[in-house]
Amino acid sequence: MADKKPGIDQTLIRDLANILNETDLTEIEVEQDDLRIRVSRAGTPQYVSAPVPTQFAAPAQQAVAVSAAAAEPVRNNKNAVTSPMVGTAYLAPAPGSRQFVEVGSTVKEGQTILIIEAMKTMNQIPAPRSGKVVEIIVEDGAPVEYGEALIIIE
Repeated sequence: MADKKPGIDQTLIRDLANILNETDLTEIEVEQDDLRIRVSRAGTPQYVSAPVPTQFAAPAQQAVAVSAAAAEPVRNNKNAVTSPMVGTAYLAPAPGSRQFVEVGSTVKEGQTILIIEAMKTMNQIPAPRSGKVVEIIVEDGAPVEYGEALIIIE
């Protein structure tokens, strides 16, 4: 008797797409057994039938915490420097290096304040104006969404 291949749960995909719409996320990914499903606004859903490395698998409690953090509203501060793209934010030019800016630093317009890695490309993010860094909102190595507040410069 031939092995029965499990079908893709279309209801799950629809539910994930609804979550994207409700939370304004650009991408969501879930794993069940050996099936990983990613739903993204930028393209079509991707189906991968492979085990997920342990370092990327999160316990249920951590997944809930991440969802709650992602649902927090973006800070609406007129002095906030927002992310121009989706990617991973880095506060220093290399691991172990000194950060581009720190709280209390004075920056000049055009000065690099952080890097956002998107699609294996390191994009320098310049200060949009001169001023004093009063808060660094994003953590080093954290994923960021388009329009998310990163740093506040007054």
